[in-house]
Amino acid sequence: MKMIVGLGNPGSQYARTKHNVGYMTVDALAARLGITLRKHEFDAMTGTGVIDGEKVMLVKPLTFMNDSGRAVGQLKAFYQFDLDEIMIVQDDMDMTIGRVRLRQRGSAGGHNGIKSIINVLGTQDFFRLKIGIQHPQKQKVVDWVLTPFKGDQVIEVQNGMAKAGDALVDWIGGTDFASLMNRYN
Repeated sequence: MKMIVGLGNPGSQYARTKHNVGYMTVDALAARLGITLRKHEFDAMTGTGVIDGEKVMLVKPLTFMNDSGRAVGQLKAFYQFDLDEIMIVQDDMDMTIGRVRLRQRGSAGGHNGIKSIINVLGTQDFFRLKIGIQHPQKQKVVDWVLTPFKGDQVIEVQNGMAKAGDALVDWIGGTDFASLMNRYN
């Protein structure tokens, strides 16, 4: 079984914001795979399905970004996921809008959701799929991440989420992580 966790903030006021690109990617993947996220468990909305013989759980933590680790940790413990069965989908300000990058491990890089997950799991060694949201030029970071994409940014992030979806489908299908990084980074 594999677990794909999209990071974001619950609530309609955050639905299309840059910081919710993880949520948006999981929603798009759920639609693509025919999985509905409707079960509320362990501070998260979850949905499961079987894709190419592999059971998959899609997750959107409901704890707000800065406490994402609580939901991830509870689900990992209850369902006994190994670290290599977990993929975190996150936004990244250090990449251009829509760029996709997979990583096997690493620091939080200033991302509070990842920092929370590292604290709860007790390790930096878990898979991540990052989608670029770009660094703000003349705005405070908090104002930037909590505003929607505009104009050409919408197309760029949609293209990035589509590429991320392809990478996630390949991962579900059994493609090893090194091959994923070579193909999608």
